[in-house]
Amino acid sequence: MADKFVNGLIVKAPHDRAPDFVKCRISIKRKDLGNWLRERDEDWINLDVKVSREGKWYAEINDWKPDSKSEEPVKKDDQDFDDPIPF
Repeated sequence: MADKFVNGLIVKAPHDRAPDFVKCRISIKRKDLGNWLRERDEDWINLDVKVSREGKWYAEINDWKPDSKSEEPVKKDDQDFDDPIPF
């Protein structure tokens, strides 16, 4: 499994006296993050900010990709409803 953590990117909980609109603090170690980014070949890198069981905040790569073999969605006309419209 590939490393899912970002070198040079540190996520921390907001300061105790931070206003409610501050959700987290992010620190960047420019050299480490730059080296890590140069090793990647994706155009976009999605991250999820998470909290460990011990309460430590961290960023993890979200590498989810849609399944290309997924079924086509059901069309509304194909749905069968037994209940009459309630209005």
